[in-house]
Amino acid sequence: VELNVRGRDIGSFVEEAQTAIEKNVNLPPGYYLKWGGTFENLERASARLLIVVPVALFLIFVLLFTTFGSIKQAFLIYTGIPFAIVGGVFALAVRGMPFSISAGVGFIALFGVAVLNGVVMVSFINHLRREGKTVAEAVREGAFVRLRPVLMTALVASLGFVPMALATSAGAEVQRPLATVVIGGLITSTLLTLLILPTLYA
Repeated sequence: VELNVRGRDIGSFVEEAQTAIEKNVNLPPGYYLKWGGTFENLERASARLLIVVPVALFLIFVLLFTTFGSIKQAFLIYTGIPFAIVGGVFALAVRGMPFSISAGVGFIALFGVAVLNGVVMVSFINHLRREGKTVAEAVREGAFVRLRPVLMTALVASLGFVPMALATSAGAEVQRPLATVVIGGLITSTLLTLLILPTLYA
């Protein structure tokens, strides 16, 4: 049986179809069902993502620790990731999009930018403290001076993804979730970097 799914995600469609077939279809002995095609690719890619995402997060943490030599500061910068996830999930929900493999890839890209903004902020505050400023002074000045660089990093990434988020041509079903996740996540992670990260540092 071959079919094309339109107007909804393939994962939930197959789940619903499997439930309906289990209830209503009695297969004769020797017969079995196999769900292939795009759904099979989705399952394979999902299994890979379950490995790739934790590995990417672990490597980011290791790089932060080796850069700053402090577990506390590595975790401090890492707080950008949960805020980025919240924004990405919220953006998908607002646009009525299911979580897909391309959205998963978008989250990995988003983690990188969110962490980069945290690195920009924390490294500058550390620099000010080495110059002899108190924690309160370093945090205040760091937040003011690094406002523009953090906003520019976030805006460049966000604006670059706008055409993909609005795409309607061939391949748009892959581009839209990825871009939506990055734009939504950058809004919340940038707010965290500019407002909450300096407070947590203090």
